[in-house]
Amino acid sequence: MIVGSIKENVTLEKRISVTPESAKNIIGLGLRLCVEKGYALHLGIHDDEFKKVGVEIKNSSSEVIDTSNLITRVNCPSENQINILKENTILIGMLNPSQNQNEISKIINKKIKPFSLELLPRITRAQSMDVLSSQSNLAGYRAVVDCVAEFEKAVPMMMTAAGTVPAAKVLVIGAGVAGLQAIATAKRLGAIVSATDVRAASKEQVESLGGKFLTVEQSEDMETEGGYAKEVSSDYKKKQAEMMKEALKKSDIVICTALIPGKPAPRILTEDLVKLMRPGSIVYDLAAEQGGNSAFSEPGKINTVDGIKIIGVKSLMNSLPLTASNLYAKNLFSFIRNLYSKEKRDFNINLEDEIIEKSLIKEV
Repeated sequence: MIVGSIKENVTLEKRISVTPESAKNIIGLGLRLCVEKGYALHLGIHDDEFKKVGVEIKNSSSEVIDTSNLITRVNCPSENQINILKENTILIGMLNPSQNQNEISKIINKKIKPFSLELLPRITRAQSMDVLSSQSNLAGYRAVVDCVAEFEKAVPMMMTAAGTVPAAKVLVIGAGVAGLQAIATAKRLGAIVSATDVRAASKEQVESLGGKFLTVEQSEDMETEGGYAKEVSSDYKKKQAEMMKEALKKSDIVICTALIPGKPAPRILTEDLVKLMRPGSIVYDLAAEQGGNSAFSEPGKINTVDGIKIIGVKSLMNSLPLTASNLYAKNLFSFIRNLYSKEKRDFNINLEDEIIEKSLIKEV
């Protein structure tokens, strides 16, 4: 059986789904592996590094697709790429089915089996495949680094002969993987950090990192069975807005990370709430591409309103493509290892396996 990977559109996506390290592991399962010529040159990884571990180099994407039984991707294939995919091929990537319905429909109609790694269940056995966690961890770190670069003041408290510089105050909205990493990174840099999340269970995690947890009084259970946040009621939103008013007046940097799987990001910061912040403050919206947690945020843009910078994030992992690729490729290898049967020397789409059943897109 042959695994193949073709180039992404590097103007939009710099990550790769196979690295020389993960390639060695895939081949170690007893599989063959091929990639397109110049597959990772934009990351400084030459074809020779793949050849050393036994990867076959093909001259074109069509040659890779013709040769392979399974294709790995970072993002959903383009229409042109879908047109040349073979029937009965297995496709694995972060396919984002809610935003790529037309493409997924065409893929399924061609009798291709698409697995989207964002759909993996949150179970212990799937942790090594959890692409959302590995990529979100980097996003939370990078969010703080970017904010510090844009913030025109010092972040930690400094005591000098000329007087004391107070520590910056950072508010993190959403205490999932990205939010928790943002809290940890901001604390390491000396900021005073607070955070809020609709899931009461996150309070202990925030406090374990040295952050202050801001609570909204409510009796609803805001956590899904899978451990994700769910959409809140209008009553909760009113209480949340009241809590935010006081927090925003005191915050220098606000990092927004709140997402609801399969739905647009919840709008938490209205125009009026953003304007409560002091001039020179920053709102960094990691959810901008999914609709945004904050008013005034647009993907890939920095908008300034009343002296407040609202940074809308787009393709954040392109700023850390090597690290992001290494983590993603390891996640992908773990998924392939679970899918491949060494005894049968074939890919075993066993729908009794929760990992396979949940991640396989059967319809749109």
